Amino acid sequence: MLTARQNMDEVIRGGNPDRFVNQYEAIQLLFHPFMMKSPLLQPGMMNVKNAWGITNSFPFGTPGAFPVHTPDKIVIQDIEHWQDYVHAPSLKFTDEEWGIFEAQYNAVDTTKAYKAAFVAPGLFEQCHHLGEISNTLMNLYEYPDEMHDLIKYLTEWELELAEGICSHLHPDALFHHDDMGSQKSTFMSPAMWEEFYVDAYKQIYGYYHDHGVKLVFHHSDSYAATLVPDMIEMGIDVWQGCFSTNDLPTLIKKYGDKITFMGGIENHLVDFDGWTKENNREIIRKTIDECGNKYFIPCIAQGGPGSVFPGVYADMCEEIDKYSIEKYGVTQEGLDAERLPWQILF
Repeated sequence: MLTARQNMDEVIRGGNPDRFVNQYEAIQLLFHPFMMKSPLLQPGMMNVKNAWGITNSFPFGTPGAFPVHTPDKIVIQDIEHWQDYVHAPSLKFTDEEWGIFEAQYNAVDTTKAYKAAFVAPGLFEQCHHLGEISNTLMNLYEYPDEMHDLIKYLTEWELELAEGICSHLHPDALFHHDDMGSQKSTFMSPAMWEEFYVDAYKQIYGYYHDHGVKLVFHHSDSYAATLVPDMIEMGIDVWQGCFSTNDLPTLIKKYGDKITFMGGIENHLVDFDGWTKENNREIIRKTIDECGNKYFIPCIAQGGPGSVFPGVYADMCEEIDKYSIEKYGVTQEGLDAERLPWQILF
């Protein structure tokens, strides 16, 4: 039997997987010293300012934190003078700080999973985290020069972060966030995305690919079908978070030899108060039957393993395994043997 990583590689290359990839089983998400300077919030943490000066809250019952944009808390008060408000945090860390994370990366069994550096937010998200989303979208039209300069500034910071991660931690994958749309549409036209963000991402993802990173996973739990050609140009290997509203079977048929789609199961379809095993089973099997087992990884759309309501994610993992056992004749013992210990969730 293939290991979880080997099986995912077969799916990504359109080869011969011996079962369905089970969500995040082949990805070990790992952090870096900047996360200690600007940590991820936990549910219930409210009005916490990060290293960029952005105030975030993470209410209970929601899948993640998001900036608080009351007028007094928006960082960029005037886009024409954004340099007066945006001050990139230092990325200079001691050997001891890097060493904490080096040990975590070195401990990963890379025969079973990729060691994936986690970076969030992305360039567009950082723009609207700093400036508020409606303001930011309007600024792309009304102040293109200032937005180009801001994006260049953020890109240079990300490239410095990438240099530190690659030289100290040596990941073989990157898991990078940047939501590009809502459930039904992108936040901007492909032409505008190309004008402002494609070249910047080509620099960032190109750097990672040139320095030992085999796979770039880009999280965008959204509709973004019209941006798939741009994703390919940007250097994305796996689009994680793709909603079923993207018509995934058609995208897989058209672009599968160039990019893999990981998702298809929006939180609202399975992750709700009163969720049931029967509903999970129906949604998961329908999604897999529609999308197949090449260039597609069935997964909850949110940008990391887990769920808002307890038990949903573990039950999804169990159901995917049951379908693999039914379709491929593998055993639960065999599946568990090919995962990292922490990924055996049931």
